[in-house]
Amino acid sequence: WSHGGIVCTGETYKNVVKMTFAKGAALQDPSGLFNSSLEGNVRRAIDIHEGEKVNEAALKDLIRAAVALNLKAKSKPKTRPASSKRTR
Repeated sequence: WSHGGIVCTGETYKNVVKMTFAKGAALQDPSGLFNSSLEGNVRRAIDIHEGEKVNEAALKDLIRAAVALNLKAKSKPKTRPASSKRTR
């Protein structure tokens, strides 16, 4: 899913559905939803097993925070590299 950039991806496996947040390491997770891919410094994931209840409010908060992070990054003005002057 995307909004202003990749928010998260969904993957299905035999025993789990995985939601991977592209910039998850930069997000606050006060409810502790992230339970997978914790070792990296960019992504974070949530593994959801069959029958498991998901804290819907916390998931919505994470999604909203991921969108806000994407939009904040998009609104930053891009700096141009200093032009080099050639002399003859």
